[in-house]
Amino acid sequence: MADSVPRMVFLGFGKWVRADRIYALEPLAEGERGHGARTRVWVEGIPEPIIASRTERAIVAAMGVIPAESARSARPADAEPLF
Repeated sequence: MADSVPRMVFLGFGKWVRADRIYALEPLAEGERGHGARTRVWVEGIPEPIIASRTERAIVAAMGVIPAESARSARPADAEPLF
């Protein structure tokens, strides 16, 4: 992040976390969703994932990170794939 103040990300359900503490996002499967639950969010310092009502794409956008689709299109055509 460009500025020195950590960005806060709204996860829904009244929950906020610092963007620089989020280290993993996992969309919930169709059978796991209910009452607005959409994504598991792993946050540094919290042993269990937080259930967010926002999608992983919305959370990544709020973090100010370039989504994978944009990153792929911005890479040179001759770049070696990472995965």
